[in-house]
Amino acid sequence: MTDALPPVLDVPALHELLAQEGAAVRLLDVRWALDGSKGHHSYLEGHLPGAVYVDLTTQLAAPADPAAGRHPLPSPEAFAATLRGLGIDEGTRVVAYDDTDRSPSARLVWMLRAIGQDASLLDGGLAAWDGPLEREDVRPEPGDVGPREWPAATIAGIDEVAAAEGPVLDARAAERYRGEVEPVDPRAGHVPGALNLPYAGNLDEQGRFLSPEALRERFTGAGLDPEQEVLVYCGSGVTATHDVLALQRAGFSRVRLFPGSWSQWSSDPQRPVATGPTP
Repeated sequence: MTDALPPVLDVPALHELLAQEGAAVRLLDVRWALDGSKGHHSYLEGHLPGAVYVDLTTQLAAPADPAAGRHPLPSPEAFAATLRGLGIDEGTRVVAYDDTDRSPSARLVWMLRAIGQDASLLDGGLAAWDGPLEREDVRPEPGDVGPREWPAATIAGIDEVAAAEGPVLDARAAERYRGEVEPVDPRAGHVPGALNLPYAGNLDEQGRFLSPEALRERFTGAGLDPEQEVLVYCGSGVTATHDVLALQRAGFSRVRLFPGSWSQWSSDPQRPVATGPTP
């Protein structure tokens, strides 16, 4: 039986994967930026050979809704239709990448792993790739993957976050956590009791993930216990997946994403808000 892919895969390991006889591997390009500066046009300027473009806003999220957040998870049926359009079969192994900070590709990889599809994020993203690039707009044959429900073990609702007895982790930048700035969402601050570990701290100076040991030290140093359940959120459920994959890479097995994140919490005037540098 083929071993499952790890949350993060480096370029040499990707070459080995692609060289395996009969390997069903799909490369997915998830270049995206909130301001629209990155997208399909970036993909057409050069992408990994055979990679298919994925649009985060329209394919990895349902329409924004204050009651659900800026990037709600799509329905199982909608996500399955997206995956079929990307050429994903039940047994396809996926490696996703981006050209920024790994958060767009983390969103996709987390979604795939959450429903049991074998998937990894390419460590270092496009900049780490050591082979040729292509400019063709790849349109694969439709895949056959079917709808799969979002398991309760992988996601947490807003009321579960409010009632959490274990750690809640805020993956946003420190100034947003403290409530000093809020460029997007209705109110500034954080979920009362939440710890702040910005997702950018998961990467080294080359934009690659820290080793599992270093990540484990980062998280345990903040008081997180690998045996505890950890709930993670960010602004809209994108960059939080970066922390989720980093936690999994560090050996934490009970990690759930709050998909609505701060965009959902801050839209509800009945939810309390904390500010400042402490939980």
